[in-house]
Amino acid sequence: MADYASIQALHKASPAFSPYIPVGLLPYLAFLLLSSTFALAFYFSTLPKQTLPVREAAVASLASVLGGFGVVALFCSVGVYV
Repeated sequence: MADYASIQALHKASPAFSPYIPVGLLPYLAFLLLSSTFALAFYFSTLPKQTLPVREAAVASLASVLGGFGVVALFCSVGVYV
């Protein structure tokens, strides 16, 4: 195992973190993802009930994923980096 001095030198030599998505775009991305989540939730509530709910599960899963990423983008846009 390396000692503290070598790990510290490696840390100082490594490049700074740069996100894939610019921070200025996060509020717009959060708005887009969360509004599509609410639209899919409305669509999910209007679907006819079927015996095998494949389409309902697909719409609900997509809305859940979009909502999760939208909440993370919203938190990051206000400075709570998760």
